[in-house]
Amino acid sequence: MRKPILLKDFLDYKFLSGLQYSPDGSQAVYAVSSCDLAANGYRHHLYLWDGKNHTRLTGSGDEKLFLWEDDRTILFASLREREDRDAVQKGEERTVFYRLPLSGGEACRAFSVPLTVTGIQQISRGRYVLQVRYDLNFSGLYLLNGHEKADRLQKKQEEKDYDVLDELPFYGNGKGCTNKIRTSLFLYESDTETLTPVSGPLVEVRDAKLNEDHSLLYYIGEDFQTRRISRQGIWAFQIDTGESRQLMEAGDFCLFSLQPWGDSLLVLGTDEKQYGSHENPWYYLLEDGKLSLLASYEDSFSSTVGSDCRLGGGKTSCLDGDTYYFITTRINSSHVYSLTRDGVISPVLEYPGSVDFMDISSGTILYGGMQDGRLQELYTFDLSSKERKRISSFNEWVTETKDVRPLEPCNFYREGTELFGWVIPPRDYQKGKQYPAILDIHGGPKTVYGEVFFHEMQVWANMGYFVFFMNPTGSDGRGNDFADVKGKYGTVDYDDLMAFTSTVLERYPDIDPGRLGVTGGSYGGFMTNWIIGHTDRFRAAASQRSIANWISMAHTSDIGSRFVKDQMAGYTWTDAERMWEHSPLKYAPNVKTPTLFIHSDEDFRCPLSEGLQMYSALVENGVEAKMCIFKGENHELSRNGRPKQRIRRLEEITDWMEKHLK
Repeated sequence: MRKPILLKDFLDYKFLSGLQYSPDGSQAVYAVSSCDLAANGYRHHLYLWDGKNHTRLTGSGDEKLFLWEDDRTILFASLREREDRDAVQKGEERTVFYRLPLSGGEACRAFSVPLTVTGIQQISRGRYVLQVRYDLNFSGLYLLNGHEKADRLQKKQEEKDYDVLDELPFYGNGKGCTNKIRTSLFLYESDTETLTPVSGPLVEVRDAKLNEDHSLLYYIGEDFQTRRISRQGIWAFQIDTGESRQLMEAGDFCLFSLQPWGDSLLVLGTDEKQYGSHENPWYYLLEDGKLSLLASYEDSFSSTVGSDCRLGGGKTSCLDGDTYYFITTRINSSHVYSLTRDGVISPVLEYPGSVDFMDISSGTILYGGMQDGRLQELYTFDLSSKERKRISSFNEWVTETKDVRPLEPCNFYREGTELFGWVIPPRDYQKGKQYPAILDIHGGPKTVYGEVFFHEMQVWANMGYFVFFMNPTGSDGRGNDFADVKGKYGTVDYDDLMAFTSTVLERYPDIDPGRLGVTGGSYGGFMTNWIIGHTDRFRAAASQRSIANWISMAHTSDIGSRFVKDQMAGYTWTDAERMWEHSPLKYAPNVKTPTLFIHSDEDFRCPLSEGLQMYSALVENGVEAKMCIFKGENHELSRNGRPKQRIRRLEEITDWMEKHLK
């Protein structure tokens, strides 16, 4: 008999990321991450797939950033020596790269860069393009020597006690204070240890790629002094001469990604004029400083299929020959599609679940994803034979030994539109017996639930709950129009969720309508706050990393001014009444539902103040409420928070439901 899935089982899951084929396409390297409960963190190791077997390459536990130097050599970043770790601990910036020959032998120190490197591309042996987290105040320490450097380092240590703000946004979720910090590009030559700035000092780089012969580096960036508005320009950097040219000035377009394509430059972007900041990008060619439309596309770029069982990502697009391949979310799954030079977009790999990252070589797509109800594994897909094959079994033990509860489709129609949802029946389900149930609401709102493994849902189903979830209006995967809920938050989406709840209760009469719980995070937290202010049909609620007040959200969130102005179709000084009308806090006096609030003190996406407002309002109105604040965590607590904090979060929610629903 299969064992139940337990709350702490995620500690043994494996999380895959960073997949890259070797230059000749005969093998691939990727990262495998796992929880380290004793250290309350994660360990990351590099693995090699040689076409038949998977072999671990590294053992220190901090290896995620790497590249192929040639078909038999890996270059990866790691802080293995005490001297390097001590220097970083004292405030110096340092990224050390090691060279590992796959023919055998130990990894040897290759070079050290006096900056915080977050990405690396190889131009030629010993020459690299570095993506760097650059602090305009202190990252230039590497240019100083002696007492001058020591004094500046001491100043940096002293400044840790202060944040001085003179730009917007001033912090970023998971990044801390970002004032005068940029994602910058540098050219690095290891033989001479020479660092050459590529991007301007105030340019925030969004994407950068070398052309085919590595003579040019193209990059997207936004040059701003005090306020970032997400309107980017495009530059070309000549590798040999160091000349930089701006090919397109920032203007009407929000640019997502670029890809050198022969003599052309493919650019993904949108003018956001029809659907705002949630508008999906179209595909353009850049010629003579102007974007000409190659292909319009109504669905999203990359995967937005949610799960709490991922850690890290990888490539979402690849150029193979003269065809551009990309991951896209359609309906409830993420797939691989292709774009050809004549502007034709076609499906390549469509399968239920998610394609999380990919690479392609010699007619074979290699990808990591969540399919067939499994946790993440690696797969191959042959473009000629259309054969899909699973090639790893890191999480096979879950499928083989655990009671992974099935997802039963529960689609329905509302006002002529089919809406997609699922129900997970409880372990040891017996017809005629009454069970509690939990409605789980996804974030975004422009993401989707799909047929993938979701740990918290499986835990609850294994504890005797029905779990049900859906993709209401505003979700991704069904084009721009369906995802557009500007100025509609708490209206059509709320009606969809309530109609879904009624449908589930009708189709599953063994659910006790008097023992319903509701939970969700981010947008799902907003909707949980909204629901408890508009209906008493739920006996318990758990609101996570939520939004309570659009006016405060607009001026405290790292995306506040742009996101709120766009999604509320108005702003504080001209539309405060409308923003308040759509704020759950306004309806707090109506709440009777016992509610748990989960929030992190470093959540800069939906700041702690949002949860505090809603919590205090309920207590003031005599409603049973509890708030659990996670110190040192951010908006990603449920997905990549520290293991002990992830355990406590799920325990708090589960205990709350147990108390009120059982």
